[in-house]
Amino acid sequence: MNTRLLKTIMALSLLTLILPGAVLASNGPTDQLRPALNSLTAILANPELKGDANKSERRARIMESIRTGFDFREMSKRILGRSWNDISDAEKDHFTELMTKLLENVYVGKLEGYSGQTVGYVDERIKGDRAQVSTLIEDSGIKIPVHYIMTLTGEKWMVYDINIEGVSLVRNYKEQFRSILRTEKFDGLIKVLEQKNASFESQSG
Repeated sequence: MNTRLLKTIMALSLLTLILPGAVLASNGPTDQLRPALNSLTAILANPELKGDANKSERRARIMESIRTGFDFREMSKRILGRSWNDISDAEKDHFTELMTKLLENVYVGKLEGYSGQTVGYVDERIKGDRAQVSTLIEDSGIKIPVHYIMTLTGEKWMVYDINIEGVSLVRNYKEQFRSILRTEKFDGLIKVLEQKNASFESQSG
């Protein structure tokens, strides 16, 4: 799967969190993938929030909704791997902030181009405090399986990884960052993430 298509599908997979669909186990992982996020579809459809002039407010509202279903800190921890244990709490916070912003820059922009793709819930598997919810995204007659990997935090199931046709978001970034950590260490990775996010900001500006 090429990178552009993967990014588009990954973005569409975020819509599973906000679009209506079949309910499986009540109060289970599937049910909790769709909390009260109807506001997000309203954001995408709101004409007053469309256009570049309203991008900052629109993105802020989108991210506020997505955060209710995604555990970006757990996702960041798994992306960083063993290096997570070698950094301070402040560095963990900063890395999580940069990763969240990168995911916003790379994927969330695709949400703004949503054009009616349908999402179906097809399976739910629970093992202890881990779960996988399987869905199918249908776009132009093509059905693409998307699996949400979740962890139970208190009484809330939260997504920390998305797997699309065998491609894991966490594993994808972990592999990208491995060589940087090996040669440039953690500080070098931070500089790379800061530069990537700055590049997105300059493009949008």
